Amino acid sequence: MAQSDVWNGDGSATDNDRLVPGVYPADPVLANGDWLRNPYNPFFNVDWSVALRGSYTKGTSGERYDVLLVPSVTLNHTGTRTNVAATGSAEIVRPGEGAIDVSALRLSGSLDYALDNDTSLSAGGQFSLTRAVAGSPGVASNVATASQTISGGANLGLTRQFGKFNVGVTGAAERNVYGPTTLTGGSVVDNSEQNVWALDAGLRVGFQVTPIFEVFGKAGLGRDMFDLASTTLGAKPDATRSSLAAGITGRWNDRLQATASTGVTLRRFDATSLGEVSAQTYDAELIFTPDPTLRMTTGFSTSVAPPGPNGAGSTRIGYSANTALAYTVNPWLALRAQANWSRASYVGSTATENGYGWGAGSDYKVNANTALTADYAYEQSDSTTDGVQDAHKVTVGVTLSR
Repeated sequence: MAQSDVWNGDGSATDNDRLVPGVYPADPVLANGDWLRNPYNPFFNVDWSVALRGSYTKGTSGERYDVLLVPSVTLNHTGTRTNVAATGSAEIVRPGEGAIDVSALRLSGSLDYALDNDTSLSAGGQFSLTRAVAGSPGVASNVATASQTISGGANLGLTRQFGKFNVGVTGAAERNVYGPTTLTGGSVVDNSEQNVWALDAGLRVGFQVTPIFEVFGKAGLGRDMFDLASTTLGAKPDATRSSLAAGITGRWNDRLQATASTGVTLRRFDATSLGEVSAQTYDAELIFTPDPTLRMTTGFSTSVAPPGPNGAGSTRIGYSANTALAYTVNPWLALRAQANWSRASYVGSTATENGYGWGAGSDYKVNANTALTADYAYEQSDSTTDGVQDAHKVTVGVTLSR
């Protein structure tokens, strides 16, 4: 009686048949772990959302009602050395009167790979198809259908740490294609002479002066290559871009990060009649996160680039500032606000552009997968070609997300 449980094989003695090698089990289950794999643990973590919004706009160009469908998807993979991410989003607009149009389509991807403890490799690519909404500030009042912009590019970078020094090299290629603009009178403006290839290479060297402050210097070299000669300039505006800048960065844990830099950018045209353009550049950024519920960002940037389909002259020099505030009141309610300012001038032309805007919004979570959104925004633009334009816009909607 006392030995019966042992003889039946409960594993409590060495004479148990289950412990005799080669007797049982003949092919242990753990010899093949395929069946243990979780079929619901894919290589990518997928997050998606679909937003349905309605907007009312009243401004200089009149009133308009739009219905928007905004789907988006994000894929992420985090490995021991690798970070892979891909995002895609679209904005489908149905005006109160008119056909359905895709006003924006954006795709992007990135890869970060740690070659060793001191060396990292990064790569990325992006594609976008956008069209500004006629009647909005910044779009001329005589435009019935704005130009469609197709942009795509790729970049590659390598960063290496040498003690307190860090060195990074980057390379990038970008293609911009501009479609025709349809005016209210029915005429069509061809923008193909603004189609351009842009190639860029950069070098950044930083030195960690203290655990908080880092000083850095940047140098860049680029090339703008156009498909066609400009009818207004009388030459093909191909140009070589070079830039130098120096700055300082401060990081106080995860609460505060600030960066400021200044430099100069030079565009030298192949055509001697266009000469060269130089501009002083200023860039700054501040990120303040006192606690997990509050985040504030503000920045100032300078751009020196071709004028684009709505511009004039040979080069557009633009300055812009923006600030954003996000506050999580509780797990169900989030508030946000933003403001922006911009100014641009065109070399070889008296045209100028000025603009500013501000807005506020909120998100209310009905449950883990559903949120109600409400936003208000005001924008104003003032240009020498179209005068002063402004618009008030109210948007409400619902967002379903994973």
